[in-house]
Amino acid sequence: MNARLAILLCAHVAITLLMPVLMVGLINRTKAWWGGRKGPRLLQSGWDLLRLLGKRPVVSTVSTPLFRAGPWVVLSASLLAAQIAPLLGPLAPLQFPHDFVALAYLLGFARLFLMLSAMDVGSSFEGMGSAREASFTAYIEPALFLLVGSALIGTGQTSFAGLLGHWHASSNFVWLAAPAVLVLLVLLQAEAARVPVDDPATHLELTMIHEVMILDHSGPELAAMQSGAAVKMTLYAGLIAAMVNPFDPLTHPVQAIAVTLLIVSLVAVVIGCIESLLARLRMRSVPNYLLLASGLAALCLLAAGQLEMIG
Repeated sequence: MNARLAILLCAHVAITLLMPVLMVGLINRTKAWWGGRKGPRLLQSGWDLLRLLGKRPVVSTVSTPLFRAGPWVVLSASLLAAQIAPLLGPLAPLQFPHDFVALAYLLGFARLFLMLSAMDVGSSFEGMGSAREASFTAYIEPALFLLVGSALIGTGQTSFAGLLGHWHASSNFVWLAAPAVLVLLVLLQAEAARVPVDDPATHLELTMIHEVMILDHSGPELAAMQSGAAVKMTLYAGLIAAMVNPFDPLTHPVQAIAVTLLIVSLVAVVIGCIESLLARLRMRSVPNYLLLASGLAALCLLAAGQLEMIG
């Protein structure tokens, strides 16, 4: 059992390190397919990151060491949060009671340093992007905790792995699975700066949120920022996989890992389809879209309480 647990934990770490590159590749290939193009190779984003690591960064003369440290704090906090997220169901390398609070604070910590690093260069454009990031993400923070509350009612577990990993065995899961997946998908779009919340392909400052904050980053620091966004995207895709994966990794490890990889890949394809068929929302419509996720999570919580009382 100990050897199997060690293998599963190593698989979890490998997923958090390798799947971000593959997810970006699947999204780009899906978008290329919709556009009638061949598209880049699946692992092209990985080669792009290696290329950036070999470049010498250009740093503003008015910036402080905070500017260069910020991207590595963002990447480190995102990777640490990914070790709390139960990508393989009721199992995570870092698992303790109420660890979902630590995960939320780690993501918030990464967001704080992202904004501080952007404002450190004294650019009005990057300050504008930081203000948007601070205001828009405030709309989605309640959604995660409301969703956790819904799972808590159905499972009685206190760790994030126990909550999502055992929720599918609850009687109310069949009614709440679809809206919970939609909530996590919106959270993914907001945290990873994807369409329709943001557009990672545009460089028009007046319509950007995340991209405008990393305009002055280059070389290894830009690679760290891009990797952090991809890790957060994999984190939320893994939460979707953990919630719907029917296999227990301790009894069916091969099936659990295979289904997790399949679901995460399907989420990447869905994101690519969304970005191919939908345009980025107008800036004034983004808060309403994010509030929709929090409202849907609140309905999940109310429905979970009512279903538990009926059951």
